[in-house]
Amino acid sequence: MNYKINNRIKTIKLGEPNYPMLLSHIKNPPKELFYRGDISLGTKLSIAMVGTRKATSYGIWAASNIAEKLAMHDIVITSGMALGIDTYAHKGALKAKGKTIAVLGSGIDICTPSSNRDLMEEIADSGLLISEYPAGTPASKYTFPNRNRIISGVSVATIVVEAGLASGSLITAELAGEQGKEVYAVPGNIDSVYSIGTNKLIKEGALPLVVAEDILDDFKIKRNIDAYALDELGKAEKEMLDYISTKSEVTVDYLCKITGKQPSEINGIITILEIKGMVYTFMGKIFIAN
Repeated sequence: MNYKINNRIKTIKLGEPNYPMLLSHIKNPPKELFYRGDISLGTKLSIAMVGTRKATSYGIWAASNIAEKLAMHDIVITSGMALGIDTYAHKGALKAKGKTIAVLGSGIDICTPSSNRDLMEEIADSGLLISEYPAGTPASKYTFPNRNRIISGVSVATIVVEAGLASGSLITAELAGEQGKEVYAVPGNIDSVYSIGTNKLIKEGALPLVVAEDILDDFKIKRNIDAYALDELGKAEKEMLDYISTKSEVTVDYLCKITGKQPSEINGIITILEIKGMVYTFMGKIFIAN
C-alpha cells in the first residue's frame, strides 16, 4: 500500500459543492468520488476523447493534435488513461499546458497501465484523477466499462478517435448518446480495422470531426490565434495572414491585386489558413478568426 499517495486522496459525495454537475445528472451517478488534483475541473467545459489501445500513427497524431488545440481554448480533455488514444489525448492537453481529467477503472493509488506512472503523476499535479473505487481496488473487466459512464458523464461531448468493432470506446460513445451528449467520430481509412468502429459511428449518425475547429464552432467558442499556431504556418501562409490582418475584411480579388498571385494560389492558401483556424470566409469575404 502506498501511504504517501493514499494521504493525498480526497473524496467528494453526490450533492456536495464541486461534485461534477453534468455527472450528477446521469443515470446511476457515483455516490462518492475519490480524487487527486483539482476537483473544480469537473465543473468546467470538458470534452471526452477515447479510442483504441492499439492506436496507429494516424490515431496518435489525431488524438494529440485535437486534444492540444481544444486545450488551448480552455477546454478540459477527459479520458481514461489507457494505452493508445487515451494516453495521447492526455498528453496533447498537457503539451498545450491545458487541463485534463483521467477517470480510472481502479483505485487512485493504482496505475493501469504501469507504464503511465509518470503521466498519472503529471495529471495529479496539474489536472484531476478521479475514480468511484476506493484505494486498493484493482482494475478488472467490470470496472473499466463502469468508468466509461463517468468519462462521458462529466463531458458535454465525446470524440472517438480510432476504434475497432469491439473497442470499449464504442461503449463510451453509446453512453454519451444515452446521456443526451453529442458524439463525434474522427473519419479513418476504410481499410483499417481500427477505423471500422469510428466510420460505423458516422454512418449511424455521429458527427464526423474533420478538424478540431469543428468543436469550437459547434460550441460557439472564440478561436485564439496564438504563438503556437503561428509557428505552424509556412512563409506564404504567414504573409497572407499579415495582408488579411491589415483590414477588417478582404476579398480574393484584393489579395490577388496586392500580392500578384493567381486566384487559385490565393484560394489554396486561404483554405489552409481556414483549416488551421486562422481565418474564416463568409459571403465571398475573408475575415481573421478571432
